[in-house]
Amino acid sequence: MSRRFLELLAREASAVEFEGPIIQARAAGADPATIEELEQAKVEALRVRALLKRRARREAELSALYDTAGDLAALRDLDAVLEAIVHRARQLLATDVAYMTLHDPERGDTYMRVTDGSISAKFRALRLAMGAGLGGLVAQTATPYSTADYFADARFRHKDDIDEAVTEEGLVAILGVPLRLGQRVIGVLMAANRSARPFHQEEVSLLGSLAAHAAVAIDNARLLQETRNALEELSQAHRTAREHGEAVERAAMAHDRMTSLVLRGGGIEDVAAVVTDVLGGSLAVLDDLGRAISGDVGELDAGVFEAAQASRALGRTVRRGDLLIASVDVGGEPLCTLILRSDDADERILERAALVCALLLLFRRSVAEAEGRVRGELLDDLISRPGSPGLADRARRLGVDLGAPHVVVAVKHGGQRERAAFWASSQATVRHGLAAGRGDEVVLLLPGTDAGGLARRVAAELSASLHSPATAGASRAPDVAAAYLEARRCADALIALGRAGDGASAAELGFVGLLVGDGRDVGGFVDRVLGAVVDYDARRGTALTDTLATYFGTGGSPSRTAEAMHIHVNTVTQRLDRIGKLLGDGWLEPDRALELQLALRLHRLGHTTAPKTVGPDPI
Repeated sequence: MSRRFLELLAREASAVEFEGPIIQARAAGADPATIEELEQAKVEALRVRALLKRRARREAELSALYDTAGDLAALRDLDAVLEAIVHRARQLLATDVAYMTLHDPERGDTYMRVTDGSISAKFRALRLAMGAGLGGLVAQTATPYSTADYFADARFRHKDDIDEAVTEEGLVAILGVPLRLGQRVIGVLMAANRSARPFHQEEVSLLGSLAAHAAVAIDNARLLQETRNALEELSQAHRTAREHGEAVERAAMAHDRMTSLVLRGGGIEDVAAVVTDVLGGSLAVLDDLGRAISGDVGELDAGVFEAAQASRALGRTVRRGDLLIASVDVGGEPLCTLILRSDDADERILERAALVCALLLLFRRSVAEAEGRVRGELLDDLISRPGSPGLADRARRLGVDLGAPHVVVAVKHGGQRERAAFWASSQATVRHGLAAGRGDEVVLLLPGTDAGGLARRVAAELSASLHSPATAGASRAPDVAAAYLEARRCADALIALGRAGDGASAAELGFVGLLVGDGRDVGGFVDRVLGAVVDYDARRGTALTDTLATYFGTGGSPSRTAEAMHIHVNTVTQRLDRIGKLLGDGWLEPDRALELQLALRLHRLGHTTAPKTVGPDPI
């Protein structure tokens, strides 16, 4: 009969099947002794069955722990390892749900990290304050807790949000064990059932072992991430150091090439060629006025010049879009600006190139200033001591032929004497002329014959350079001293006429240039003599001023005035009557007529914009 029980054990039959042999024996009429023997054999068989089940379960637990240890040894993805641990806990404890919460040091609570078997979104997003709920109690006390009926257990503090999530998940029995690293609790591993059930000590121990593996996995992942971060930082530092070394070496090489060029007498164009050879792209070098000295980067907007100003303030290269901009100033005044369009962002080379270009420009400026002093002294002597011996020889050595036609230009400006003098000296050098600074004016002796055109060009360009009006008068008188006086008087006349920033020759102003100058109130004179007529025209839109000018121009003849203006003679008479009423009696008397004619001429000159055409002798 014991063979029957062995067969049942061999095929892992259920406990109820072990009653079969006894029932069959009773049905066959076996005696009591046989029945007793069968009962004892059944008890022994059930003991063996229970032992085999415990050993099988222990084997499964050890296998799970072994697999978990293997996962840790081959740790690649922390999430995958934690999910495997939670899944094994659910399988080995035969629970409906298993989950893990981790401590959040910033918020001081625990949050759901991994779940297996959960169906409630609210439960998966649950956070447990320390001491709240079973999980919060385990995290706070670092002690395992289990409950066969969660809602009937008063050992821990119930909270509405936790109870709602547990109810939505349908959990009843819950077991939780701490995840510990040394004395520190980093989370809780829990298994739960949707029906009431007790948790045995073996199950608590098993879940604790899995929790220990999970804690090791988390700590290993942290150490591994820290190691990876350290290696990445070390690698990045190595790359940065290597790139920095390469950049320094390349900048030093470029600097050596630029220095060698300067020592061999190279110019800004040569320096720009070195920069583009090393960095690629296109480079433009601008002077203090924003004009290109070398290269061309196309149309530049106001933002580029703002970036250049920022570069001078910072002493560093500034990026704007795809442009790198390095600008250098001297004494607060811009000297040169380099604008590079390139994919290479090595700012050191561009900054060194800007300094080299600035030194070249300063050297050129020093040479120009020295030559300008010589030219200025010669021009001063031509004006102050025109008969001094050796003037022609001195001019010849400077490349100036005093026997050729020249124009003297006197320019009045409001300040920045050094800048104005440097500009004038540069123009004189380029034009093979002479220039000198004399107080708040500069004087130029330039080859050419178009005095008016030169005056207007000089006034326009110097005004742009100074960012303030510069007024130029010009004369072609054969004697330099006399021409200077006439040109200066012409500039004074333009200022008195309210045409500051303009240019004209003495011939263009005619006799007016001999009548006005510093301190003359031209506007007040015109207003006093002719103001009533001018104001009437402005209010009514009439042409009384033109009629009066034409009347005087035709010798006081109404008929010729009508013919010149293409109107009827009666219209002329009516207009003259209106003029007489505006000016008062005696306006045709000789003295009054002279004043009126002068006022008409001054009014016309003061309200006429000088032509802006470029003469045959541009500066």
